[in-house]
Amino acid sequence: MSLAPTGAETSLRVPRQRPGEPDETASPPPRQARFAAWPAVALYAGLRLVCLAVAWAYAASSGKDLWALLGKYDAIWYAGIVERGYDAAIPLRPDGGLATTNLAFFPLFPGLTAALDPIVPGGAGSAGIAASWLAGLAAAWGLFAVGAQVRDRRTGVLLAGLWAVLPHAFVESMGYTETLFTALAAWSLFALLRRRWLTAGLLCLFAGLTRPTGAAIIAVVGLAALIAVIRRRDGWRPWLAAFLAPLGFLGYVAWVGERLGRADGYFHVQNDAWRMGYDLGGYTVTTASGLLTKSSPLALYMVVLVLLIAITLLVAAATDRRVPWELTVYAALIVGLAFFGDSYFNSKARLLIPAFPLLLPVAAALASARRTVMIPVLTLLTLISAGYGVYLGLTWTYSP
Repeated sequence: MSLAPTGAETSLRVPRQRPGEPDETASPPPRQARFAAWPAVALYAGLRLVCLAVAWAYAASSGKDLWALLGKYDAIWYAGIVERGYDAAIPLRPDGGLATTNLAFFPLFPGLTAALDPIVPGGAGSAGIAASWLAGLAAAWGLFAVGAQVRDRRTGVLLAGLWAVLPHAFVESMGYTETLFTALAAWSLFALLRRRWLTAGLLCLFAGLTRPTGAAIIAVVGLAALIAVIRRRDGWRPWLAAFLAPLGFLGYVAWVGERLGRADGYFHVQNDAWRMGYDLGGYTVTTASGLLTKSSPLALYMVVLVLLIAITLLVAAATDRRVPWELTVYAALIVGLAFFGDSYFNSKARLLIPAFPLLLPVAAALASARRTVMIPVLTLLTLISAGYGVYLGLTWTYSP
């Protein structure tokens, strides 16, 4: 009598798999899989170099230094933290009011910049740009990992490529935190989808040390851990992930509070020094509506367009059963934080850069399309990103 299992027995032994979960019945990937991400990283780097080459050509023709343009605005604040440290108190304006302070900026990016400063020539500003570029490569790798996990390798490659040519992707080449935060969020979400709880928690901890929007990934890791605990899955690991996830964010908030001598010190900095807070979206809607009745800079119209596209893509991702809820909730929180912010309208589109899961439906559609469609679409997006990058760098006079 044969001891081989029947078809019915075999089907009973195969667990039901939700989108994004690892197939526990599959054999381990070969060693070559370690290098599977190189097309995605190469595509990302190549597209960013094309956009930077265009910006350099226009900057040179205008007598401007592209490297200096990449180190402006927020990048100056981070370089200042490396060179002089954090403020001991909130500085005052001549009229006695609170001035802006570098205490609003989280410490991981300036910490990495300080580590690169002795190696990279040109001072802390150049080190910050280098840190952003390296983090961009790590982010492209992470986006590939997520895309390949949820769909397939081709989708992962195109996800990294699309992220390289966002309208505001010029910021990805500046000394800003968007690339670092996206890298940490992507790898944390990938670990979460693979149920690698310790890795997800640790990466989330570092994301919380990068920027205040770390609250979005903290919420996702915490919710996933809660669900796992309720379902009694993976033992103590979800508990540990939930414990680790908020430590970076809470640690910096507590440090600022101790430095300023008040428990709400960080929120005092945000609300009273930087005049940043949240409402029910009234500021965003009112500002966007006002653009219809008066002439305004191109950058503000682009912000409205990007917000509308982001909301549309969020709906598409939420209705796609193949997109795991963790990715959808993370993207929704990033969109919400940008939309409900009641200040700095010109920066709202830039704040959406880490919401990479919004690009999954587009990447999947391009992955299933013929090359005669995929290549022209990617080329057109690259031209738009390059052109708008020139505008942000050479014409727009505020932070992107």
